[in-house]
Amino acid sequence: WQIAYAELYFTDVLWPDFTKEHLYEAIIEFQKRERRFGKTSEQLN
Repeated sequence: WQIAYAELYFTDVLWPDFTKEHLYEAIIEFQKRERRFGKTSEQLN
C-alpha cells in the first residue's frame, strides 16, 4: 500500500543513457497529470 498514490514513469531509455533532457520530459509528463488522491474529477471542483 505504500505506493497507493505514487506516480510511476516508464521509459524505454536505459539508466546509463538517461540524460537531463529525459528527466525534463518526465517532469513535464508529471505536471500534466491530475492528482485526485482517490477522488473523482467532480469532487475536485
